[in-house]
Amino acid sequence: MEANSVRTALLTSVAPVAWGSTYLVTETLLPPDRPLLAGLLRALPVGLVIVGVRRQLPAGVWWWRSALLGVLNIGAFFALLFMAAYRLPGGLAATLTALSPLVVMALAWPVAGERPRPSAVVGSIVGVAGVALLVAQAGFAVDPLGIVAAVGAVAVSAIGFVLVRRWTPPTDLLTFTAWQLVAGGLTLLPLALAVEGAPPALDLRAVLGFGYLGVVGTGLAYVAWFTGVRRLGAGPAALLGLVNPVVGTILGVVIAHEVFGGAQLLGLSLVLGGVVAGQPAAREALVAVSRRRSADDDGDRVGDLPGVGVGDAELVRPGATGLDVGGERVARDRGGDWEAGPRAVLEALDLEDRAVAAGVATGQVDALHR
Repeated sequence: MEANSVRTALLTSVAPVAWGSTYLVTETLLPPDRPLLAGLLRALPVGLVIVGVRRQLPAGVWWWRSALLGVLNIGAFFALLFMAAYRLPGGLAATLTALSPLVVMALAWPVAGERPRPSAVVGSIVGVAGVALLVAQAGFAVDPLGIVAAVGAVAVSAIGFVLVRRWTPPTDLLTFTAWQLVAGGLTLLPLALAVEGAPPALDLRAVLGFGYLGVVGTGLAYVAWFTGVRRLGAGPAALLGLVNPVVGTILGVVIAHEVFGGAQLLGLSLVLGGVVAGQPAAREALVAVSRRRSADDDGDRVGDLPGVGVGDAELVRPGATGLDVGGERVARDRGGDWEAGPRAVLEALDLEDRAVAAGVATGQVDALHR
């Protein structure tokens, strides 16, 4: 379970890593001032190619579900995100969109029955603070329409991610993703033509840029992302999305020679710390390490007699062993029943054996347990 969760988290991280490179590719390879065209060419061509190869179309309710998810996760999200990027400073836009994990967790509870874990909530808050430090800019002007666009992008994508978590697709995730890409691309097509006009002639650099964003930054990224949403849960997957501005910042420093100081270093540390702290895989790894250390400390002895290592054992009910274990050794479970730790049970058994050997009735051993 632990290894599978770690692999899934790493696979899901492919998406925000690819998205983090979008800023640099857009600035250096794509034609300027064409955000809707960029969104359209990111989604529609690769979606059509995958549908053509897979030769499977939605059926029944999945026509409208795929259309809705395509609008939420691709069409409306891209349009609002680009509007926010054009109207807000990059730091403010990134900080607002970093609120996505908290919004996703808030929606996932009532819609998908996914209760947010405290560690994930804390990790999200720490991550948002880290993003603010990582990309903060002083003296920016607030554009109300840009704020609305950024909040809208967070809201529509959060709803889309939660619905992906709730609805089980009738096909593989590659085909399922392609349906959404086509629906989202078709949503952007008339909007791009109406707002930006006919597309300009594309040189080789632009073709390479759009090809990278379509295949890697959209097709591959969204398949990895939806895999994480379904396997890890909407909240933990959304938290991994905070890797996006980290990658963008690192690429900007390495390739574009942007400034990187103490505040950015602290912000990067907070983001990565928050992401790791909120992942189930990280908690499983810590529990496994703790259990192994406990097993090493305990050894394989109980009392002075050879026994069984109990570091990795589960809690057991005293009633199953016939023991009446003292209150200081037990913890009450969710159902209100007493459960005894494995060490307490084995120590009590050891005491019983010694008491019986000394001629004490087993019914009177309870006093020895305390």
